[in-house]
Amino acid sequence: MSAASKLVVATTVALFSASTSAAMAEVVRVDVNKVVFSPALVSAHVGDTIEWVNADFMAHTAAAKDQQWEVMLEPGKAGRIQLKKVGTIDYFCRFHPNMTGSISVTE
Repeated sequence: MSAASKLVVATTVALFSASTSAAMAEVVRVDVNKVVFSPALVSAHVGDTIEWVNADFMAHTAAAKDQQWEVMLEPGKAGRIQLKKVGTIDYFCRFHPNMTGSISVTE
């Protein structure tokens, strides 16, 4: 196989892999209702999006305990983050610290 042919094959494989990974990314929904994250524990993969949908009449946040991110959740609105790395992310509502959740992120 010539060098040019190898380059075409490598490029095709790389493009296919990238499009397959993007196509497999999911949106994982967490409902916020009655001052509770539901489900409180979710599993997701790197590249997935977590979406919190606030059905309460009051504002909430989803704030990572390690302070990497915070999402404001106005009443009747949604907020999102995209997962970038493997690990466990514990989060809470800054306004209602008894509201807690956890995201287990795998590859």
